[in-house]
Amino acid sequence: MTDIEHEYLRFRPHPMDVVEQLVVDQEWPFDRQGEDDLTVGVGGQFSEYQLWFSWRHELDALQFCCCFDMKVPTAKRREVHGLLAMINEKVSVGHFDIWPGEGVILFRHSLLLRGTGGATAEQIQDLVEIGLNESERFYPSFQYVVWGGKSPEDSLAAALLEPMGEA
Repeated sequence: MTDIEHEYLRFRPHPMDVVEQLVVDQEWPFDRQGEDDLTVGVGGQFSEYQLWFSWRHELDALQFCCCFDMKVPTAKRREVHGLLAMINEKVSVGHFDIWPGEGVILFRHSLLLRGTGGATAEQIQDLVEIGLNESERFYPSFQYVVWGGKSPEDSLAAALLEPMGEA
């Protein structure tokens, strides 16, 4: 890192400080494991979600994951991978994945910040809202495949049904 880059970084807020302030403002329980990592517990309609933020100095990137409270049994991984491919075609920001070894479904996205003035509260808020909204949107699809025995195609179609009219 050059002296100019070092001087620049000294004056902008650390992205994890911006994340922490947003989390504190929301009154969410969190744990900051060090300067570059923070986890947050957030309740949703379908699941308790674990949000994980990690600052990657070498990339000048903020990594974000929204983990489901759902483990995929080994016997269901093939079907879930098929569902992941179909869902990821419908997601315009970020993507869904299975955490290797753990078998946990998660939404992930990275915010690249090189050459910017740093992360803003609005960017972090958008990142969290997109992750939680997409997780809530597709959680039923994963549940239908993992626990309901449905095919990826049927589970996605059922989860994406949008009601018409008023009740």
